[in-house]
Amino acid sequence: MLISVERPLAIDTPEQMVASILSKKLAAGSNHLVLDVPVGPTAKIRDRRAALRLKKLFEYVGGRLGLSLEVLLTEALQPIGRGIGPVLEARDVRAVLAGAPDAPADLREKSIMLAGRVLEADPALQGGQGEARARELLESGAALRKMDQIIAAQGPSPIREGLGDLSHEVRAVRDGVVSAVDCLRIATIARLAGAPTDPGAGLDLLAKIGDRVRAGQPVYRLYASEPSDFAFAVDAADRDSGVGLAA
Repeated sequence: MLISVERPLAIDTPEQMVASILSKKLAAGSNHLVLDVPVGPTAKIRDRRAALRLKKLFEYVGGRLGLSLEVLLTEALQPIGRGIGPVLEARDVRAVLAGAPDAPADLREKSIMLAGRVLEADPALQGGQGEARARELLESGAALRKMDQIIAAQGPSPIREGLGDLSHEVRAVRDGVVSAVDCLRIATIARLAGAPTDPGAGLDLLAKIGDRVRAGQPVYRLYASEPSDFAFAVDAADRDSGVGLAA
């Protein structure tokens, strides 16, 4: 009930973030936890000072709860992966687990790094070998098999898995190189489209920082199910796409 009020009002204080994340992990039975805190000019956490405050808050509360906790501060200049929205993000994760040639490389490498830090908690693993072990589990297909076992144990999802029927391509207004992707703006547009409440809503990034694009080339594609949400998201994207271009 609280989240349903907080989300549309964009209320998300550090204290709420810590309580929300740690309560879920504790309820799931976690005893070792690695937390990724992305820091960037358009991320939820904008600067290192705020990130360190959040890190200390996580460590304090986690310590009181008896969690073995490691908080990593990582650079966030643009979204990781291509999808923003439940179905699109699940697609990216599945592509990484399956070793698909078009799987987002940034998501793959960050996932291996984070999984490696979790595996370092295994007393049977030699120190410093966590990342190598994570890569081995991914490349051998063991990680995908384990995910499929978890899905089978939970049973079929009651949520519709397809993308929204409504789509719109946001295009580059001129030739150039993608110089910036505003994480906050992109997240706002995805939320206007209906994500994450509507699993099939969101946006699919088709260009990332450093990519050269031509005028009229799609930089991302919007998806929505409800016409009103779709109209709000399209209007917001047309006013400010969140993708910056340099000559």
